[in-house]
Order: sequence, then structure tokens, then C-alpha cells
Amino acid sequence: MDLRKLKTLIDLVSDSNVSELEITEAEGKVRIVKGHPPVVHAPAPISAPAQQPQPAPAPAAALAAPAPAPAPQPAAGHTVKSPMVGTFYRSSSPGAKPFVEIGAQVKAGETVCIIEAMKILNEIEADKAGTVTQILCENGQPVEYGQPLFVIE
Repeated sequence: MDLRKLKTLIDLVSDSNVSELEITEAEGKVRIVKGHPPVVHAPAPISAPAQQPQPAPAPAAALAAPAPAPAPQPAAGHTVKSPMVGTFYRSSSPGAKPFVEIGAQVKAGETVCIIEAMKILNEIEADKAGTVTQILCENGQPVEYGQPLFVIE
């Protein structure tokens, strides 16, 4: 369960006349009791979240290893990089034709993709004219600042 959601639930219980609240979701079950809960119950919820983040770094490390792999590929031509953190989209809407395909001729200033950041769709333009030789991101993939998106030769 999301920590913000949990905090909101705790605040709602503490500000209301409800003395106990139990919610079951796919991720697990949460029980909030107003008053002084027995000390025996406090370590169990604390240890469960502590165990969950420990496995998380291993997949994060595993994800970090493949990320550098595409970096050597863009060296063949000019790389268009992400100017922001967000979600990469190849077209203006689902089902629409992508802005560019491999082999497409682009002009400087032509829109090549969209990056959604904070619910705002930002058009990313080619900063060099040429032919798109590689598309380095998948549609809907999260991207980081400075991450290579396209190679133009």
C-alpha cells in the first residue's frame, strides 16, 4: 500500500469517531486502531516493510545493468537526448501514427516524440537534420534526463 494513502487513512481515523479501520487490497491488509495499540503489534508491521525494500534494490540493480548497454550504440551518429524526466511516447495519441520511424528524414526543429512530465505533454524536436537510424526507447517507457532517445545520421 502506498505510504501517502496509509498516512491519509491514519489521519482520517484519528480525526473521526471511528475507532478501528481494516482495509484489504491486493498488496496486503492494513488495520488501523485508534488509541494505544499493544506494543506487540508494532514490530510486525515495521518488519514487513523493511523486508520488502531489501529485495527491491536487487531488481533495481538488475535494471541498472541493462541501462548502460544502449549507451554505446548511439555513438554511430548524433544522439537526440531527453531534456527531462518523464514518459516517452512515439505518437501524439494511442493508435496514432508515430512521429518518426527508422529511416525517416527529419529536419531540425521537427517533432520526433512526446515526453509526458507532470501531466504535461512536451514535444521533443530533432536538434539536427538527418535520417533516423535508431529509436532507443519503447513507447510508454519512463526516461531520465539526458537519456538517449534517437540516433540521427
